[in-house]
Amino acid sequence: MRKTTTKLADGRELIYYDEDGAAPREAVDRRPLEPAADRAEVRRDPTTGDHVTIAAHRQARTYHPPADQCPLCPSAEGRLSEIPAEDYDVVVFENRFPSLSAGAFEGDPADLVHPVDPAGQAPATTPSPYRAAPGIGRCEVVCFTSEHDASFAGIGEAKARRVLDAWTDRTAELSALPGVRQVYCFENRGAEIGVTLAHPHGQIYAFPFVTARTARMIERAAEHRARTGRNLFEDLLAAEHADPVRVVITGRHWTAFVPFAARWPYEVHLQPNRRVADLTRLTEDERAEFPRIYLDLLRRFDRIFTEDGPDADPGHNERAQPTPYIAAWHQAPALHGEELALHLELFTIRRTVGRLKFLAGTESGMDAFINDVSPEAAAHRLREVAQ
Repeated sequence: MRKTTTKLADGRELIYYDEDGAAPREAVDRRPLEPAADRAEVRRDPTTGDHVTIAAHRQARTYHPPADQCPLCPSAEGRLSEIPAEDYDVVVFENRFPSLSAGAFEGDPADLVHPVDPAGQAPATTPSPYRAAPGIGRCEVVCFTSEHDASFAGIGEAKARRVLDAWTDRTAELSALPGVRQVYCFENRGAEIGVTLAHPHGQIYAFPFVTARTARMIERAAEHRARTGRNLFEDLLAAEHADPVRVVITGRHWTAFVPFAARWPYEVHLQPNRRVADLTRLTEDERAEFPRIYLDLLRRFDRIFTEDGPDADPGHNERAQPTPYIAAWHQAPALHGEELALHLELFTIRRTVGRLKFLAGTESGMDAFINDVSPEAAAHRLREVAQ
């Protein structure tokens, strides 16, 4: 793979990932851009300990532009985009509207959390329960293909492997940045999810803290180790293999299964059969098998909601649109979490044709999920729609 790093007009980094032997990239960003303003702050919820990023400057970000003004398409005469080349393979660049961005201080942001009150000043007498810190980190955009109307499921195994290599490269580099505690690669697909740019792309966040969900998984894994002397994720995978009612795909190096307590109507975890902490630890054989299994999964997701399937809705005569989904890589934080197993969680908020799973009172208010589809039925349907 050829990697070429360059700068955009406002100083943001852009990286091309091309096949071996590709010509060097020499295109220059000709847009008259000023440095983007970013004023993010990370605040700590004193009642739960969760981190909340306040990024009010993102209200002005690009929102559902027409296809001929897409900022993720290659640049052309009369249309200069975020990618100055006339064509590209896989591209990663710093987000122009980042939730987190590089700062001008040294050290770990966790050490810089300071007490504030809502007005921004510490009370004179009573110690404040509030903690906040600058929103230090990095947010990147990953463009999977130059084709505006494509999807990840259709890019082919060679390019899917290049995306995996790009995720791995960014995980290694971002984890080494001062203050970064966790690297998160993900894709949001579909307007129902909230995607504002239709071009097939994903994102990478380098957080200055360990996210709440990851912290809970690490805690549960530590409890399991203390109680059994074994790794939680290895035991979970062994249980799925022993009774494969929820297994969707079994490969030599990867297994895709619906989790026992799935939160979403259709949710699949794709996990290496050999436990590793993050993307950088995968072997060449594991990397080689991933594209075939992952693309198979994505294509099955697009076949779940057909009119002749069990989730068909008699009140809707039109064939279902491509399935909206979130694909989320879980990997160990930079400083700890070796008990965590690398895995990708793929799930959709669609529960049947024409109907979505909304996070209403119990989910949004109490973080108590109620699933309308049994995990065993979901796994059966995903096996049923294999090509």
